[in-house]
Amino acid sequence: MQLDNSERSKELEIRISKFMDDHIFPAELIYSEQMEEFTRSGNRWQIPQIIEDKKKIAKDEGLWNLFLPENPMGESMSNLDYAPLCELMGRSRIASEIFNCSAPDTGNMEVLAQYGSPEQQEKWLKPLLEGEIRSAFGMTEPKVASSDATNICSSIEADGDEYVINGEKWWTSGAGDPRCKIIVFMGITNPENPKHSRQSQILVPMDTPGVEIVRMMTVFGSDDAPHGHAHMKFTNVRVPKDNLILGEGRGFEIAQGRLGPGRIHHCMRTIGSAERALELLCKRSTSRVAFGKTLSELGGNYDVIADCRTEIEMCRLLTLKAAYMMDTTNNKVAKSEIAQIKVAVPNMALRVIDKAIQIHGGAGVSQDTPLAKMYAGLRSLRIADGPDEVHRRTIARMELSKYSESK
Repeated sequence: MQLDNSERSKELEIRISKFMDDHIFPAELIYSEQMEEFTRSGNRWQIPQIIEDKKKIAKDEGLWNLFLPENPMGESMSNLDYAPLCELMGRSRIASEIFNCSAPDTGNMEVLAQYGSPEQQEKWLKPLLEGEIRSAFGMTEPKVASSDATNICSSIEADGDEYVINGEKWWTSGAGDPRCKIIVFMGITNPENPKHSRQSQILVPMDTPGVEIVRMMTVFGSDDAPHGHAHMKFTNVRVPKDNLILGEGRGFEIAQGRLGPGRIHHCMRTIGSAERALELLCKRSTSRVAFGKTLSELGGNYDVIADCRTEIEMCRLLTLKAAYMMDTTNNKVAKSEIAQIKVAVPNMALRVIDKAIQIHGGAGVSQDTPLAKMYAGLRSLRIADGPDEVHRRTIARMELSKYSESK
């Protein structure tokens, strides 16, 4: 099993690392200041200009759309090659968007690239790849356990040349962004079909009559502006039949194809977050003195640092293995490995970030370090794209199947 990335990927790794140092990390404070100004003005749902400025630089330097394994409109990159690049982006919460590699756009672009019609690709994929618009994904519902996607009950009913959509979604990430123009919506078209063939996915423009943002959800008290996670209602929303992706009853198939790459991207970025947390931990522990010693020499912190490094390395190797399997086989064959990293990596990162917070004291939970935001986001990741329990169930069932088949 060859887990080394290509020469092209290594060259991009050097360039992205330099871009992070030259542009991203210095922009973090400016981003926060611009968001604070929006807060004072009474409207947080605006895009800090620093983001658009840095996006233009990244695009001009060719550090753009690096995530697509199959890109009908440009160069492609394998999951294994993308892994170290995505990890670097994960070191800052503003980086992925600047490289046009942020969720949920990445997942939606992959759906359109893999399953979209030429017309859908021209109308929606092209502006997404150009970074001109943003998008959202409407799957989770407030009235059912959406961790089982077959529970989804929003309806998509045919009526002449149109589909009529009714339903309620929440945690529709990205819908608060003023640049969000399109939602990939999942609902039922064929209620009489077998349970995995009832759902379909359809493109719903945000400005369609009947599309309503009820409220923006908070994450540990934060509204996550300007990205946001919307609670939405769809009331007699009419869209052309041409907006259906792939065909009726193919929604679950599309969702599985979308969520595999999405999960591995989350894990790649999360390893980057853990690396930055460990870096901050080490810098703090060697620069602060208490009781006549540096913090690194107190309270078993050598063990803490060693354990953090070891856990990060283990999770990185497991993530690279999953990426390799996705590239050389397919997402279905790599299903167990994808589930394993989705459980292991966020839990690892939370432990590392918690240790970094602890060694920073009060500063660790404040706005003066990225640690508090990291922790909130990654605690949410243990639920997003399927909770730990669902992935553990997948791992266990696949493991047990090896023994039931051999009997």
